[in-house]
Amino acid sequence: MSSFFYGIEDLFVNHLFWPYDFFRFMQNWWTSNTVNWLFMAIGLVAMVYWLLQLKKFNDNQEEDKTITSHSYL
Repeated sequence: MSSFFYGIEDLFVNHLFWPYDFFRFMQNWWTSNTVNWLFMAIGLVAMVYWLLQLKKFNDNQEEDKTITSHSYL
């Protein structure tokens, strides 16, 4: 069973997180945090898209907003 967990450790440490090892040894703060800024930008775009979709469905009155919308309530 321990070899299973060592395999998971090897997957994450040696394969999936290798870009972070590259950024760790850089001295420039902006360069080392580029990945974080990229993730923040992707999250912001996704949030704006999601809010625009919610507004579109709300404007079309497609959502059931009754208090007892489920039969088990």
